[in-house]
Amino acid sequence: MDDALRRELGAHLRAAREQVRPEDVGLGGGGRRRTPGLRREEVAALAGVSVAWYTWLEQGRVSTTRQVLDAVCRVLAMDQAAHRHTLALAGFTPPTPLARDTTIGEPTRALLSSWADVPAAAVDTRFDIMATNAAYRGVWGDPADAPAERRNVLITFATRSAPSLDVGPVLRGLYQQFRANTAHAPDDPRAAAIVGLLLRERPELTHWWQCRSVGEFVPVTTGGHTFCLLRPVGEDGTYLLTQVSLLRRPAEPGVGHRGAGVRGAPSPPHAALAEDRRGEEAVSGIAICDGRSRQQG
Repeated sequence: MDDALRRELGAHLRAAREQVRPEDVGLGGGGRRRTPGLRREEVAALAGVSVAWYTWLEQGRVSTTRQVLDAVCRVLAMDQAAHRHTLALAGFTPPTPLARDTTIGEPTRALLSSWADVPAAAVDTRFDIMATNAAYRGVWGDPADAPAERRNVLITFATRSAPSLDVGPVLRGLYQQFRANTAHAPDDPRAAAIVGLLLRERPELTHWWQCRSVGEFVPVTTGGHTFCLLRPVGEDGTYLLTQVSLLRRPAEPGVGHRGAGVRGAPSPPHAALAEDRRGEEAVSGIAICDGRSRQQG
């Protein structure tokens, strides 16, 4: 385990620790706290390790066993994605490799085109845009008109707006998924460039971009639209981001068109989404860094 991954693991654990309230694990408030979330000594006691060892773990100074990490993940109430990410950073499970020069097949392109009323984009694991349909371009513009480094849905949602649509909740959820996809490769130049663009374009959201927590994107409803991230069958390293209006029922988007299909929705996207309107704050089980200021004293 190299130094960069140890530091990334430590930052990830700290981000998760700061999202857990003492009452969530059966502890009292314990008086005034200098930082949000649990104290290091509380995590150590609940996980059955020494305070010094856990402190070194967060500081990226030591490696540890899978059993210790499993215990820490339980204490920090990590969801499956965050737990898996923790183990991947520590080298106990193989991370999903970041795709390079991903291409999509003709069946997936035909599937996108068949969704006449559903804005949709095919993106890779860094959320770089590979293809869009006419409905997407009508709402968000044609990615081909932007410089290559900006053809990314995170950059698009951070810098563009649509009438009566707050995409903040979608952007937060997508960034959590982006972190889950890329944080195991801290030296990846394209992922670093995307974060750099986000910091430059939306500096007021620095607390998001610097947060080390991760999570799986779940359907998010905002402004009468539900956004969903689907996986085309047989297209590893590819997602389909769809935007379904809840104000009118779109035509059948042909999930089985020419042999193409998607995982994550048993039927056309609008049918799956109608059953999962979790509200504008729906993301993963790990809360998102919210930029709370630390108290002094």
